[in-house]
Amino acid sequence: MSPARALVVTGFGLNCDVETAYALEAAGARADRVHLNSLIQGEKKLEDYHILVIGGGFSWGDDHGAGVIMAMRLRHRMKDQLLDFVDDGGLVIGICNGFQVLVNLGLLPGFEQRNLKREVALTWNDCGNFRDQWVNLVANPLSPCVMTRGLESVELPVRHGEGKFFGERSVVERLVNQQQVILRYATPDGRPADGVFPWNPNGSVDDIAGICDPSGRVAGLMPHPEAFNHWTNHPDWTFLKEKCLRSGDSTPEEGAGIRLFRNAVNYFQ
Repeated sequence: MSPARALVVTGFGLNCDVETAYALEAAGARADRVHLNSLIQGEKKLEDYHILVIGGGFSWGDDHGAGVIMAMRLRHRMKDQLLDFVDDGGLVIGICNGFQVLVNLGLLPGFEQRNLKREVALTWNDCGNFRDQWVNLVANPLSPCVMTRGLESVELPVRHGEGKFFGERSVVERLVNQQQVILRYATPDGRPADGVFPWNPNGSVDDIAGICDPSGRVAGLMPHPEAFNHWTNHPDWTFLKEKCLRSGDSTPEEGAGIRLFRNAVNYFQ
C-alpha cells in the first residue's frame, strides 16, 4: 500500500516546515513542503493529499494577531477546497501558529459542519511574555481525535507568546461535553495543572492545550510534537541515557512526538 501523502505548508513566516516534514516521514508518510502561494494558485492540489499540516512560526509576523492574516487568506482563497478536503476524509493538523490559523479560520472547533465560525481564541499568555519551555500533557482517552489515539501522556515543548486558549463558558463546556478537548496541561505527576504557572504556561482555560472538531480529523494544539522527533531533543536526554545504561535497557530510537504523527499516518493504512 502506498504511504499517506502529507502537505506541509510553507511561506510567509512559517518556520517549522522542515522538522514537521521530517517527523511525518519518520512516521511513514510521504511529505511535501509546499508554499502557500503554490497551493492557492493551483500548482499543487490539496485533493492529492491525505494530510494537511499548518505548522509553527510567525505567519505575516503575527501582525493583526497570531494567525489572523493567513486565516483570512485561506478563507477567501481556499474555503471550498478546505471544506471539501475535510468532507472527503482528509486530516488537518494545526500546530502552534497553525492552531491559531485554524481557530481564526473557524475550522475549529467546527461545531457546525461547513460553517466557518470563530468561536474560541488563542490570545496573549497571562504571564505577559513569550514562553519557550517543555510541558507535561495528558490526553483525553474519550476524544475522537485521530492524532491522540492510545496516548495517555506526553512531554512536548511550547514556543509561543499567544497561546492562551479562551472561549465563552458555554463554548468550553460544549467542547468538554463533546470530548473535543484532546490535550491538557498537567503537572509532572500527571495531575491537572489547574491553571497554575508554569505547568499551565499561558493561562489557558480548563488547561486546554489542544482541541479537535467533532469528527476528530481536524486538530489543533499549541505544543510542538515535531520538535520531539528524536529522543535527544528532550532536555533530560543525558539523564535518560544514563538511566537506560544502568538498567540495561536500550535508549529509544525516536522522540515521543512522532507517535502523534504516526497515528495520523496509520489512519490511512
